[in-house]
This record gives sequence, structure tokens and C-alpha cells, in this order.
Amino acid sequence: MNLFERQEAVRRRSRRLFMLFALAVLGIVAAVNLVVWLSLAYIGAASFATIGQVMAMTTIGTLLLIGGASFYRTMTLRKGGGAVAMALGGTPVPVDTHDPGLRRLLNVVEEMAIASGSALPQVFVLEDEPRINAFAAGFGGPDAAIAVTRGALDRLNRQELQGVVAHEIGHILNADIRLNLRLVGLLFGITMLGVVGRFLVSTRNRDGKREAGGLIPLGLALMALGAIGLWFARLIKAGISRQREYLADASALQYTRDPEGLVGAFLKIAGVPGQGRMLAPEAEEISHMLFEDGLGFSGWMATHPPLLDRIRAIRPGFKPEKFNEALSRQQLAAPSGLDEDHAKAMVEPPPLPPEATSIRVSPGAVAEGLGGWRPDDVQRAQAVIAAIPGVLDRAARDREEAMPLLFGLLFSAEPTVQKKQRFELKARMGERMTGQSADYAERVHGLHAALRLPLAMLALATLKRRSKTDVAAVADVCTALSHADGRITLLEYGLAQLLHAELQASADPATAWRQPRVKLADVEADVVQLLAVLAHAGHAQPAEAQRAFMAGMPHVLPQSSARYAPPAQGVAVLDDAWPRLDALLPKAKLMLVEALVATAAHDGRMTIPEAELLRIVCAILHAPLPAALEPVRAA
Repeated sequence: MNLFERQEAVRRRSRRLFMLFALAVLGIVAAVNLVVWLSLAYIGAASFATIGQVMAMTTIGTLLLIGGASFYRTMTLRKGGGAVAMALGGTPVPVDTHDPGLRRLLNVVEEMAIASGSALPQVFVLEDEPRINAFAAGFGGPDAAIAVTRGALDRLNRQELQGVVAHEIGHILNADIRLNLRLVGLLFGITMLGVVGRFLVSTRNRDGKREAGGLIPLGLALMALGAIGLWFARLIKAGISRQREYLADASALQYTRDPEGLVGAFLKIAGVPGQGRMLAPEAEEISHMLFEDGLGFSGWMATHPPLLDRIRAIRPGFKPEKFNEALSRQQLAAPSGLDEDHAKAMVEPPPLPPEATSIRVSPGAVAEGLGGWRPDDVQRAQAVIAAIPGVLDRAARDREEAMPLLFGLLFSAEPTVQKKQRFELKARMGERMTGQSADYAERVHGLHAALRLPLAMLALATLKRRSKTDVAAVADVCTALSHADGRITLLEYGLAQLLHAELQASADPATAWRQPRVKLADVEADVVQLLAVLAHAGHAQPAEAQRAFMAGMPHVLPQSSARYAPPAQGVAVLDDAWPRLDALLPKAKLMLVEALVATAAHDGRMTIPEAELLRIVCAILHAPLPAALEPVRAA
């Protein structure tokens, strides 16, 4: 199952969620009406007409309460994953932290994100949670957040933390996190009767005494009815999320090729008193989002499979005796993850390959590998992070320096083009910012091609912590710099387009998700233009560009009679095409990615710079390519 098929499966589950929600609402309405009917019968209501009117009003009132509560909660979640993490007491991890535990967590998240080709998620620590757990939240890559508990940070070693983070990034790439947020919003409505009931029971008068009269009996009745809603909510969460956890475990195993990391994390959870249970009262609401069950339920109500079952799923030969040993260690001193790391010899990552290294690729294999990664990709990500010069790494993590660094990455190496870009930036941001950006441009133009996009993503993660006004201004500047001159390269233009899209989605997280609804026949002209621009960018000779174009077309539009023509308007011809191409149906987008790979490597090979250009184009289309694409071999 490829990335788009996994995302489509989540969308089908989303439709199933609405059906289950509707059934739950009908069940609650029926229960409320039954209570009202029994009450009316007890007090001797005069006529069926009176009973019918009261029950009709009750039905309308119940539906309005449930619908209004669900709508309200859904709107409060539009702020994205970071807001969810902070609502649970999460503390943002500073990108320039020097704390060893936090630095290790950031490094693991950065490695996993770079390895998968996805955007860097925000990172949080739940300081008040002593047990081992984690979750991912958000609408999509640009606003995604990963939060780990203090217990996980202290007790897991790097290998185990890597398994947990890979599991959560699997949820992000598979689009589980948006489904999970929808679940939170909808289920809040069907538990609202209980909330109202508790409010009525606890209502006090001016003297601080509980109100007498009908409020307490009514509140108790609503609490009983709310218990029905809570039962439905837990049942729906269990039915929706349990299989997703198995899939995320399998994804983490596929990504790391290391079952010991996940198994070690599960055994440590089993060896902690209370296991993964959360202390925050909001744990009930987000239990289906957690790495491990945060409430301690079992059977039908459990949102997660049993730990032993999850271990056996990824390591079939596992002996139950080892799990029992973990349980027996609950009374022993908690392990220290950092101490375990210090006892292990850390392997240095291999150096980055020369830019001229030829990568052998096949369009089908690359397309099938979208949204996943292998140990080779993790090693490449580690090599990328190690190769970034210290001064640029510090700048990317500095709140003030990240902005000019980002603009410097967008400056063209062509003096005439850069002059126009400087003029544009000076008019928008002033002379000081223009000078700083030009200084960084000199530093980054000699960088290895594989470092530019990861460095931009690091700076972007820092900028996302600024105000929405600042984020919107940076997004506009990115667009302006990419249109300052018609001779801008596809690499510079594509990087600016990607940064603009990421910043916009960060400022308004609820817009980060596009429902696929466009067929290839509807965007044939856009596809032809994209392949023509890519072929033109990679080949100076028109004949070579034409061969590259013709190599890509059969993968996406085999019946088309379109012919290669150099883009007369330059790369700006794609401005209006991106949203339509991004909304392609899953199978169509997979075909488009295959065509892009075939165009970029029409002879079956591509250099590192060509691979990075392809990575940027695919990232704009939300088709993340893994860091190494395929095993690298020298030409």
C-alpha cells in the first residue's frame, strides 16, 4: 500500500466516522426521549399531542446541543497541532536548546523528518506526565506537532525514542492526525449531556450551597444520559484507532528496520507502574491519539491493542516470558535513557556523496516509496545534519537570524537576477534585512546541493514560532523573490513556492488538507507544462529536454498528443497549476510522480542536484521523497 492509498484509507475511515457519529446521536436522542416519555407518563401528561410536542422539542434541543458542541470544539481545534499539545500542558522545545535530553529529542525528530522528506513538525514535552507516552496532532505536515511525555524523554534510549518518533511520523504521513482531530471535535458533542449534567449538579447559590429543587435530579439524569454518550465515544474511538496503531507500528518498523527500538519502548511501558496512563484530565478526549493507551482500558473500550499483541505483530518470535519479566520490573528503579546511550558506542554517519554522484532510479520504485524511508535514508539524514556548517545551523535555529538566512537561500547566484531580488527585498523589509540576506547568500551558494532544502526546513521551523503577521509577511516575500526576474531557476522558484505554501498552512492550519477530487483529464495542460518546465530546467540542449519530456509523458498521459515546447513565460507559468495538481486523485498523483521521476532521470540516472530539484517539486505536491531515493552507486 503506497502513501496515497494509505491516505485514501483514512478518508474512507473519516466517512465511516460520520456514520458512526450519526448512529450515536440517534441512540442518544432515543435515550433522552425515553427518559422524557417516562417522566411525562409518571406525572400524568394529558394527551398524546402534548407528549409529542414535548418530545419533538426535546429532540430538537438535544440535536442542537450535540451539533453546537461538536461545531464549537471543531472550531477550537483549527489552531492546529501545537495548540492541542499546549492544551495538554505541552512545553515547546526550543530549537536552540542545549539540554542533552531535549537536544537528543530534536535530533531524532529532525532525522526522521529529513529521512522521509516531510516538513519538520513542532516538538513539545509534556513535563507533568511521568509515564511513557507520546502523540502527534495537527491537520497536515505544515502544522503537525509531536509531543512526548517527560517519562518517555527520561526513560527511553535513543533507539527506543527513534521507534516512537517514527511511529508518530507514520501517523502524520498517513494523515491519521487529521482524522484524529475530527474525532475529537465530533465526539465532544455526544459527551456534552454529561458535561451539562455535572454543571447542574455542582451549581451553587450565592451562599455557596448547592441549588435545591429540580436542578440536581435533572443534572443526575443528564449525567446518566451523558454516560451513554461517553460509552459511544469510547467505542467509536476504539473502532477507528486500533487498526491505525498496528499500521503505524508497521510503518515505524519499515522506516527503521529495527524492531528492537519499538519492542524496547513497549517493554519499558510495561515495566512502569500505571504503564502509559496520562494524568491530564484531557487524556480522555485525546486517548485515541496517544502512542499507548492513556486511560488503562482493555477489551472493546481500548483505543490501542494490548502491548504484547503489538510486540508479537512486529516480532512474531517474541517469547511472553520476556514481557512478564518487564511487568515484574515495575517496582525497580526507572531506567535512564541518556545513561543507556552513553553506554553504547554511537556510530558516525557516512559522509555525503559528491554532488556528481549518479543515482540509479526507477520511476515505479520511487513512487511506491513515497512517505516512507529506510535505514539508508536515516543515514543520509544524519549525514545531512552533520554536514551543515555550524554557523548556518545556529542561524537556522535563531529567532532573528532564521529570516535573513531563508531569504539568502532564495537569492539567485546570477548577479543580475539577485540585484532585482535585493531591490524587491529592500522595498519590503528594509536595507538591514537585505544586507543580512545577501551575506547569507554568499555563505549558502557553495553548499552541497543536499543541504539547501533541509537547511531551509530548519529555518522554517524556527520562523513558524513567530507571530502570524510575521509568518504572512515572510510568505509574501518568498513569492516576491521568486518572481523578481523571469530568469529565476526552477530550483529557486520551487523552493520559494514550497516555503510560501508551508508558511501559509502554518498561519491557517485548517487549510493544510486538500481533498483529492481532480482527474488527470481535467489538468492535462497543467501536467504538460510541469513536465516541460522540469525537462527544460534539467537540460541545456533542446533535443535532450525533448527526450526527457517524452520519457515522462507515457507514465501519466500515454494517449496525449502533446509535444515539448520550452515554457515561454518561464517557471511562473506554473503559478496557477500547483493547487490543481495538488488536488489530484491518489492514483493520478502517483502517476504524475512517476512521470516527474522519468523526466528528471530519462536515462535511468540522476545527480544529487537533480534529485534535490525533484524533491522540491514533489514536496509542493505533498508527495514527500525519502532522503536517499534509492541506494546510491557511483557512476
